[in-house]
Amino acid sequence: MNEMREKGAGTPTRRAILNLLKTQGPSDSQSLAARLRLSPMAVRQHLYALRRSKLVAFKPERRPSGRPAKVWRLLRAADRYYPDGHAGLSIGLIEAARSAFGQKQAGRLLARFEERERRAVAQRMPKNVSLRERIRTLVRLRSEQGYLADLKEPENGVFFVIENHCPILTAATACRGLCEAELGVFQKVLGTDCRVERTEHALDGNRRCVYRVVKTKTK
Repeated sequence: MNEMREKGAGTPTRRAILNLLKTQGPSDSQSLAARLRLSPMAVRQHLYALRRSKLVAFKPERRPSGRPAKVWRLLRAADRYYPDGHAGLSIGLIEAARSAFGQKQAGRLLARFEERERRAVAQRMPKNVSLRERIRTLVRLRSEQGYLADLKEPENGVFFVIENHCPILTAATACRGLCEAELGVFQKVLGTDCRVERTEHALDGNRRCVYRVVKTKTK
């Protein structure tokens, strides 16, 4: 079947477009075409097909010269192409814990969840390596879990761990404590020679979660 006629994102090119919008954020067809090494016209055809499937939308953006450009972004419906971390089961378990044990006991369960996650990451974290290597390991492990993680290092001693997808977003919406537990895990597994803070949060309406890691002292 001709790729242009297929519906949804069931073609390699359309999945590549979705992945770029997921990891790089809103973009115009020219930028997408350059990354995919395709003609802008071909990319626009795919974008309009994705728009008909209600997976993407665009917003006109003024440019210094010429006509406004269409800047494309993902819609929530595109989340179905990325792992959801068994959202329904997670929410059910959270609500069951609250109902059976009360809010205080549910908090204790979250503490145990944080400790379990910390141990799982710590077991795979290399020993006696630099902070940069520890962060790279954390990014790799998070990507394996479906977070589409990336690492940026704009200046010496400052790192940004970027999670372009949250496979537990639905569960975290029902229980924000899951996010706080993850932040605690990051701080504990990366060590005492750094400070971790969240600068962007998907639950606050951002398209991704971003963690700023700052080196504080020599370990």
